[in-house]
Amino acid sequence: MKKPAFSLASYKDPATVELVNETDHKTLAIWAMECAERVMPYFEERFPQDQRPRQALETLQAWIETGMFKMAVIRKASLDAHAAARDVGEDNAARSAAHAAGQAVATAHVPLHALGAANYALQAIYRASAPENAAAAIASERDWQLQRLRDLRGHYEPRDSGR
Repeated sequence: MKKPAFSLASYKDPATVELVNETDHKTLAIWAMECAERVMPYFEERFPQDQRPRQALETLQAWIETGMFKMAVIRKASLDAHAAARDVGEDNAARSAAHAAGQAVATAHVPLHALGAANYALQAIYRASAPENAAAAIASERDWQLQRLRDLRGHYEPRDSGR
């Protein structure tokens, strides 16, 4: 059985884009990090000595905790994670996981990079799945991602008091 081509078209539906656009910066960063974390084993198990994607997520965690932002630090962490992905060479789950980390840390600078982290995580799962399981695995992860973002919004964002 041939695996269907991976497409992000369905992920860019108006409801998802609206949800992301209505979510605050810190919440998007937490969500992006969690999306990337879920696929990091694909990279870390194959390349345990290469810490660049993990360091990108640690850089993002530091920003989430402190709010301290230095563009040079964020940019370097993102570029290093993407370089790790390029070093993988072939298109596989490890490569996509490293890209997810690179996009996640970039969320500290541009909130919409969170979508890139989520999308690369989906791609990692697609690439790790057997052809007969790919569609279901992606759908399940997409459902988790959207529910997790809704949950985070309820936890971290102030509720409208109705005033």
